[in-house]
This record gives sequence, structure tokens and C-alpha cells, in this order.
Amino acid sequence: MSPSSDSSSPVPPKAKDQAKKLTVKQEREARRAEKVAAMLAQQKRQQRNRRFGWIGGGAAGALVVGLIITFVVTSAEPKVDPASISIGELQTYPDLTANHVSGTVDYAMTPPAGGDHAAVWLNCGVYSEPVPNENAVHALEHGAVWVTYDPAVVDEAGVQTLRDQLPDTYVVLSPFEGLASPVVASAWGNQVFLDGGDDTRLADFVTKFWRSNDAPEPGAACTGGVDGAGKVA
Repeated sequence: MSPSSDSSSPVPPKAKDQAKKLTVKQEREARRAEKVAAMLAQQKRQQRNRRFGWIGGGAAGALVVGLIITFVVTSAEPKVDPASISIGELQTYPDLTANHVSGTVDYAMTPPAGGDHAAVWLNCGVYSEPVPNENAVHALEHGAVWVTYDPAVVDEAGVQTLRDQLPDTYVVLSPFEGLASPVVASAWGNQVFLDGGDDTRLADFVTKFWRSNDAPEPGAACTGGVDGAGKVA
């Protein structure tokens, strides 16, 4: 009787070596495949980020171009020629002297709109109390506009209305008792009596005479002088 065959006979050593080599190769290839996949994913992320950067850069560039165009267009708009502005009932005082004097001056107009004045100018700003005429006139010499109001007629809301219409520099705003009208706007050699803070002639007066070259010393300082009483701004 022949011996029966054993199906669970051990694998030959050579076959085991071949299987081991195959497993190592597969693992190496798997790791290589993982590295390649990671590299491809990183490249896609970089491409996507560059694409977003181009889009963002393009949008920013378009915004900058738009702002430049807007600036050019608005800058190209012709400005109003002050000489072309006509103001009803404008009072003019030609040939005013501009000497520096000490003490008070008897001015020909109330409030004064030019003439001899103190050696030190009044600092431009908003005042809650009357300011010295002689110092205020010196500010007019530098191209400032002096807006005065009768405190018995113009209330706090009216004062705010005036402030809202005036530039932040080269302007003096102050009360002045006994005016012939509620509000008076003065520049060197020019003056207009206004019905109130909502009188449209105020804006025209400021446009025409604010920092005007017709002043004796246009552009000279409106700070660094002296403050009057009650300066609030």
C-alpha cells in the first residue's frame, strides 16, 4: 500500500524567499505611490493658490485702476473761478491801510473788514466770546474769513449751522454784539450782511474770499499768534 500524500507539506525555502522579496517590493512601490500622490496633491494646492492669487490680484488691480480714473476725472473738473461769483449786497472797501499799531483802532465798518491792526494775529478757530478786533483784522490780512453773529439773535443751533458750513482752517467764528444783521461775513476789504446761518450767500462768500490772493498776505499763518477768550475749537 503506497503512502498517502500530505497536502500541508512545508513550502520550500526558495519559494519563501521569493514571496518575501515580492512583499518588500510591493511595500516599496506602495510607499512610492503614496509619495507621488502627496506630491501631486501639493502641486494642485499650489496651482489653486496661485489661481486665487491671480484673481485677487486682478480684482485689486481693477480697484486701483478705478480709483485712479475717478481721481483723474474729478481732478479734471473745472473749479469755480472766484471772480465769476456774484454776491448780492456785497460791501467792498478798497485802499485799506495795513499798518501794525498798538492799542485799539477806530474802524470805519462794524465789524471791521480790514485796516490797521495789531502786530500779532488772532489764531483762527471758533470762539464763544467776542475777540479783539485788531487781532482778528490781522487774521484777515492773512486770507482768513471772519464770520460774526449777534448772540442775541443766533442761538446755539444757529451757531452749529454756521460751523457746519465753514472750513476747518483760515476761519474765525465769534459772537459780536449789536450787529446790523444776524450774521456778517468779512474778508479783507469785503463784507456781506446775512439774514442768518442758512443764507446761501455765506457759501458763495467763503468760496470767493477764503484764502484769497486779494488779501495783503495770503497764505501767511493763521496759527501761532494769540488766542482770544473762549476759544472752543
